[in-house]
Amino acid sequence: MRIMKGIVLAGGSGSRLYPLTKITNKHLLPIYDKPMIYYPIQTLVDAGIRDILIVTGGKNAGDFLRLLANGKNFGLKHIGYTYQEGEGGIADALALAEHFADGDKICVILGDNIIQGTIRGAVDQFRQQASGASILLKKVKDAERFGVAEIAGNRIVNIEEKPKRPKSDFAVTGIYLYDATVFDKVKTLVPSGRGELEITDVNNAYIHEGTMSFSFLEGWWTDAGTFDSLLRAGNLVAQSHQPQTSARVLEKANV
Repeated sequence: MRIMKGIVLAGGSGSRLYPLTKITNKHLLPIYDKPMIYYPIQTLVDAGIRDILIVTGGKNAGDFLRLLANGKNFGLKHIGYTYQEGEGGIADALALAEHFADGDKICVILGDNIIQGTIRGAVDQFRQQASGASILLKKVKDAERFGVAEIAGNRIVNIEEKPKRPKSDFAVTGIYLYDATVFDKVKTLVPSGRGELEITDVNNAYIHEGTMSFSFLEGWWTDAGTFDSLLRAGNLVAQSHQPQTSARVLEKANV
């Protein structure tokens, strides 16, 4: 089996969640019964990825080490950590993982992405892909909040970031699969109007060279970077736990 490494991007100031993030990192906030960061890590582990790096930043980076340690709660022997100074954007944070990737394929997930299902199929498929990249798409009602994929036939022809008039309702989820050339692509980027290196520009570079594939994410998906999406994430996780909770109550009652 080809090596696939996992990278969780958990930096940023979380300004949209202020004052919740005044004294902690956004990705340490609770989503129902677990810290937010637990969910993307578990997504990688469930996909068969065991070599994982956390990219964080800010004043609370040390809290990740205290919370996660070496990852034994996830069945891991080790978790790596690196630190992003400032807020240079997602692609800037990804660039810090080049040494960790060491030429292997990587699965990158944003630290506030919560999913119901699994990405195991997409990961296994990308292991067999000779080169390039792959992204997971999800049909949404508020596509203008995300990067939006323009699809022609069986290929993506462009991704537009937060368009006022989306050309489709397929959002690019915060889960990306890349080969080793991703770091060369990041080095060619120039900051956007927001002053950041945009991951959409990285994805479009793969699209323009004809090496981008895609699949659709099953089950629900949400980010948790705003008050509304943080609440939605907690509610979705709570609802997914409900049948299990009911079963445990019935089991205790029968005893």
